[in-house]
Amino acid sequence: MTAALQRTEFVVRTIAETIVANEKYFGDLDSVVGDGDFGYSLARGFEKVLEQWDTLDRTDAGVFLQKVATTISSRMGGTSGPIWGTAFLRAGAASKGKAELARSDVVEMLRAAITGIKARGGADLGEKTLLDALVPMTDTLADLFEQGTQTQEALDAAAARARESAEATSTLQARRGRASYTGERSIGSPDPGALAIAVLAEEIANRWQDGSAPAAS
Repeated sequence: MTAALQRTEFVVRTIAETIVANEKYFGDLDSVVGDGDFGYSLARGFEKVLEQWDTLDRTDAGVFLQKVATTISSRMGGTSGPIWGTAFLRAGAASKGKAELARSDVVEMLRAAITGIKARGGADLGEKTLLDALVPMTDTLADLFEQGTQTQEALDAAAARARESAEATSTLQARRGRASYTGERSIGSPDPGALAIAVLAEEIANRWQDGSAPAAS
């Protein structure tokens, strides 16, 4: 198994396990102004990934991510399926055929996922969606990688930026999804998708620190 595939597996496994473990928390967040199915939808999709873990195509990291995308899209309901499926599909396309993943490749994968989410969901920054955490997190990671910052330090900083940005969505009015129907009532609570990004970034950083991740290049 290549180092690129090994690291990709680590990240996807962390995401899947964290989402399943936080099903109720994410659902409770969504029930404030949404329909409460966010946690359920995410968990069902990533449960399927864990169920099929050993049979997913591992030709390379990109193919693996595209199979993950297909798997979660087949099970995840609501608006989450197309959005999260597209994110993994685009990230997979950006890394397909690569035996190694440089730091610039990781940033490119995240940028590709962001572009896909924007296109599929019709959303942009400031509209109270997961993009309001994912974009600042990616920008932080890109800046620190370019500066030559150690991987652990960069992951910690990116996670902190994701958390700060997610909590700041409390001041925004929802413009997309079910929460947008509530108008100004959506102001005052953070976006569940943005908070999910923060939780995932924190868990990836924490597990990396624990030595659960393969050594980074």
